[in-house]
Amino acid sequence: MKYVPPEEVLSPKHSLERIIEVIHDPGPGDMCVARILWRGEERIATRWNGEDGEPKGNPTSHGQPTWFVVGEYAEQAVAEAAKKAAERSPNSLISRYREMANDPVREEEASDWSEALISDGTSQR
Repeated sequence: MKYVPPEEVLSPKHSLERIIEVIHDPGPGDMCVARILWRGEERIATRWNGEDGEPKGNPTSHGQPTWFVVGEYAEQAVAEAAKKAAERSPNSLISRYREMANDPVREEEASDWSEALISDGTSQR
């Protein structure tokens, strides 16, 4: 296991109610950012992803990977920086769509799929 994916980091259980959205996950050994529900409030949290040999990353508590909740004064800056990094990431949805759009075969498949969805919707009236 290279690292524990941020979606699977669910500690500390007494404070973390759920992960709302992983804003940016660049992969092993790098910092990820998420929007979480923490003690009833939406907050921004970060953690360092693990990597080979240390899959739990940092921080950890009692042997479990955990989140570091960012102070309210820095939340907006951290969230916006993470969104920008995610947009530039080669793994982002936008990057993958651009890659697909530049591939004529994949673009044609996407167009055919979209047209099929449209025709399915119109035949149900």
